[in-house]
Amino acid sequence: MGTTPASSPPAPRLVATDLDGTLLRSDRTVSPYTAEVLGRITAAGHRVVLVTGRPVRWLKLVYDQLAEPVPAVCANGAVVYDPLTDTVLRADALSPDLLAEVARRLRAAVPGVCFAVEITDSREMRHEAPFPLRWESDPDLIRAFTSPEELHAVPAVKLLARPTEHEPEVFIKLVSATVAGLAEATHSTYSGLVEISAAGVTKAAGLAWLCNRHGVPADRVLAFGDMPNDLPMLTWAGRAVAVANAHPTVLEIADEVARSNDEDGVAAYLDALDW
Repeated sequence: MGTTPASSPPAPRLVATDLDGTLLRSDRTVSPYTAEVLGRITAAGHRVVLVTGRPVRWLKLVYDQLAEPVPAVCANGAVVYDPLTDTVLRADALSPDLLAEVARRLRAAVPGVCFAVEITDSREMRHEAPFPLRWESDPDLIRAFTSPEELHAVPAVKLLARPTEHEPEVFIKLVSATVAGLAEATHSTYSGLVEISAAGVTKAAGLAWLCNRHGVPADRVLAFGDMPNDLPMLTWAGRAVAVANAHPTVLEIADEVARSNDEDGVAAYLDALDW
């Protein structure tokens, strides 16, 4: 796959990139080349924004590998974060009532579903005991519910649903159909994990809010992604680039395809632009 733009569009005023599977390599590291390219672009005064499904608490692992931290749209658009001041600029949460209703519908329609919630602007997580944790657990930030009601005790920027009785693809379809019209459901892995946000909350919405704050129109945004949760952002941005390892639905709508994440596709594409 090539990395040079197929045509010569205006240089972007803002670069928005997904993290896992896109900017990060498969071992979840930022390569020295990628760090150097991003550092050079930001040092020249160009805006770079990380747009990710990750919670705020997971960003430090990425920032530690960059020349300097850059703003982030987290939790699939629910949280806009400024790392320089450790400030959440905007948060769009599911209300306790909405959380309760979504969970009620899913428990009735999808046997075996289990839940977790991202709370306090995604700085903390609470989960049901059966919910499988695929990462190290920090008991100060991540712990099991003390009662079933804790699921909807406070607003949450994201509700996470995992299957215990369905194949991943079947589970994703069941959950998406059940919450349609009530909340946003998407996924960023092949494991069956479904990420649920308040209605209208997507990566596109969070990024659009930040771009409006800086006076950057959509047609001057260059966006990179790899999974279905990136689709709203990629269709909103003026130019959409998929990495070669992207999900088929992302490859289908992308304007161009860059090298894979393990081949530093984002950095190579940006390095080839005429800034």
